[in-house]
Amino acid sequence: MTNRSPHLGAEGTRCSIGRALEVFGDRWSLLILREALQGATRFSDFRDRLQVASDVLTHRLGTLVEGGVLDRLPYQEAGSRTRMAYRLTPAGQDLMVVFGALQQWGDQYCPHPDGPLVGRVSRTDGQALHVAFVDEQGHETPLRDVDLGGPVDASAARRGT
Repeated sequence: MTNRSPHLGAEGTRCSIGRALEVFGDRWSLLILREALQGATRFSDFRDRLQVASDVLTHRLGTLVEGGVLDRLPYQEAGSRTRMAYRLTPAGQDLMVVFGALQQWGDQYCPHPDGPLVGRVSRTDGQALHVAFVDEQGHETPLRDVDLGGPVDASAARRGT
């Protein structure tokens, strides 16, 4: 994310999670991103769907734009003034994995009595999906074998280089 603003604060940290949380680590930002992943693009879409105060929404959208997760693009409807639309960048689209994992976790550990509202399915064939860690050969790795504190280049570590 090269367009990060210096005031976002965590650029000096080596912790990837800390840097990511500076961009989208609060409730409103996560909910805005959820709506963007479901197709919302306009300020009024976000405000109406989330029932969030306009000043809070303005601030959070600005942070997401500065963090490289959303782009601001002008649009104009006939007879109206120019307004801004918010579209996910490739970095924002990649957050679908994060949201899938949050959804999966919530379904398992914070289930609603009536069951999940929506699920994770393939757009191609409609098959149910789950989020998992996958190795370089495409094999799913059990969570008990995942080390989030491992070396950056695990293949080099295995080779002893």
